Amino acid sequence: MLTALFAKKEDSARLFKISFVLLFFGIWLSLPFLNADFNDEKSVRFLKAVFPINLTSILLFFINTEFLMPKILPKKGVRQYVFSLILLIIVFIALQHFMREWLIPHRSNNKDFNFSRFTFFSVFPVIMIAAISAVYGFINYLSKEEQNRQAEKEERLSSELSFLRSQISPHFIFNVLNSIVYLIRSKSENAEPVTIKLSELMRYMLYESESDQVSLDKELDYLKNYIELQKVRFDEDVDINLKLECNAGSQLIEPMLLIPFVENAFKHGVGMIENPVIDIYAECDRKKLIYVVKNKISNGIIEDKDESSGIGLKNVKRRLELLYPNAHSLDISQENGWFIVKMVLNFKEI
Repeated sequence: MLTALFAKKEDSARLFKISFVLLFFGIWLSLPFLNADFNDEKSVRFLKAVFPINLTSILLFFINTEFLMPKILPKKGVRQYVFSLILLIIVFIALQHFMREWLIPHRSNNKDFNFSRFTFFSVFPVIMIAAISAVYGFINYLSKEEQNRQAEKEERLSSELSFLRSQISPHFIFNVLNSIVYLIRSKSENAEPVTIKLSELMRYMLYESESDQVSLDKELDYLKNYIELQKVRFDEDVDINLKLECNAGSQLIEPMLLIPFVENAFKHGVGMIENPVIDIYAECDRKKLIYVVKNKISNGIIEDKDESSGIGLKNVKRRLELLYPNAHSLDISQENGWFIVKMVLNFKEI
């Protein structure tokens, strides 16, 4: 999704550049023809002569915007660029002056050098084109720099998200494998169905979690499978309540975004907790998801069971910041012996 948005911005910038160049030089080349007298032979000869002279302005424009600005400015600095631009202006003033003297028939026999005429017809047009091309080239230069920064930001974002997902997946597998080890040691007949459940979850993690987004119903199915697995593990030792009030349709969500909250609840809401209870509630419509996970805690304190405690919550916070800026809220609180996580997520436009 980020890549598509970045490509769309590039296409818009490219279209603007092409449109500007075509419009500007269309007007520039047509100016001499606007007040021309096509019935006057001298005027027609003048137009035929001035047209190739004006064409050299296009060459000046692109030498500045496509060579001096992108090659000289970033590598050798402003001073060298200005010096090169002045040289370019002098060369094109001389070129257009000699072309004008050679191609345009004079209306009088006076061939003495006319400074005012030289300034108006040879110096002023070249300086104007150079100035416009400098402004245009500088805007393009800043735009490319911004595109490079956006590309670097996108690359860092993708790398960070991949790293965050790689942290979540092993952490989750570690918890599930603990469940299977427990069942095998207790010689429970549920060991095989739990293993099958694990394979389903692994399939989701391997084939779906690498996508930028997945359908909400798949993410909810993944959540339900995980909770069913935990119910098998804890049997009646933990009161697990799942309530889903979602009309899952075309909504899309970041994969493996809901599981870390439930992982955290099982990590800290069982064990030394008396009469442990875990409540999971999800409500959604086409635009918004409300997701609440609650677990009882001991004396309002979350025990630190291992070095990986809290990895899931830290990761999901960071992923929300990266992928849903200004489109989510996340409240984490402790109230009356309960640890409560509430996330409100606004779905992205499709």
